[in-house]
Amino acid sequence: MHRAHPGLKLALLTVLGVLVVAVRGPHSSLIALGLVVLAALVARLPWHRTARGVLPVLATAVLIGVYQWWARGPAVATEVVVDLLTLVLAATLVTATTRADALLAVLARIARPLRHVGLSPETFALSVALVLRAIPVLVTTTLEARDAARARGLDRSPRAMLVPAAVRMVAHAHATGDALAARGLGED
Repeated sequence: MHRAHPGLKLALLTVLGVLVVAVRGPHSSLIALGLVVLAALVARLPWHRTARGVLPVLATAVLIGVYQWWARGPAVATEVVVDLLTLVLAATLVTATTRADALLAVLARIARPLRHVGLSPETFALSVALVLRAIPVLVTTTLEARDAARARGLDRSPRAMLVPAAVRMVAHAHATGDALAARGLGED
């Protein structure tokens, strides 16, 4: 898994995503999840890190599953939850077994046709990298804001958590923009 070409990994991830969405039924979803778990075992992913990364998605998947169970039945609920976990675990597998610079180089190569519409492939790859970097920052910021709200006795107030988290994320975005501008990115 670690030695496979990043382009091949992204292509397989894309094919898996299409198959998971196109093939219906909880049985096919469970088979796909089993194959991804097997691939993760072969790749020897550290399960404590993988579980920590997948846990928030699992919580979201359970909420979605409860709603789908109520609205559309147990088969659809199982399929939706397992499909979501399969795709997240597969994406985790790709990112855990691929160096970030190699992955971004492949994305820049894939984005070459965007030059015809005036977008630099390197800018596209950088944008993807910034989004990927912003996700853990968003999670950390939200958890810190929640802990601060709890410490003030405001754990039941959404505003006490969301406003500080939003302000800190905007500050992070400004700092990132300033850093990019200082390096001359974004100039014509």
